[in-house]
Amino acid sequence: MPETRTHRILVLTDRADPTPALLSAIRRRAETGDVQFRLVVLNPARAELHLLHPERHDKAAEAEQVLRRALPLLEEAAGGPVIGSVSVRHDPMDAVEETVYSEPVDEVMLSPLPQHHLATWLHQDLEHRLAHLDARVTVVPAGPTD
Repeated sequence: MPETRTHRILVLTDRADPTPALLSAIRRRAETGDVQFRLVVLNPARAELHLLHPERHDKAAEAEQVLRRALPLLEEAAGGPVIGSVSVRHDPMDAVEETVYSEPVDEVMLSPLPQHHLATWLHQDLEHRLAHLDARVTVVPAGPTD
């Protein structure tokens, strides 16, 4: 009998409080089998700020608090523990690559907001730019209430 292993899913989003569409996508994905979710929130500070700029760290700390409060919702949707963090990176490609170089990932789930910078990145083909990772890439469409 073949051995099964946990399927590791990196969820990249641009907001610390999960949208109903993201929670629904996580719930549906969790129903398909043994999965572990790793949620990374892009740094909410302005992109032009240097990595060491205090505002970048302040904004990340604020988003981290929101994420900590949201973890029970995420874990309920996932049916188990969710690892969550706020990236020091503002660029989605950098955030994904930094994560996949430090831990194994089988799938990347992108959850953008309409009219937001990550949505703009998707129009610049982030989904296809991630193809070199040899991981499935899925995009969570924004819901009508997001």
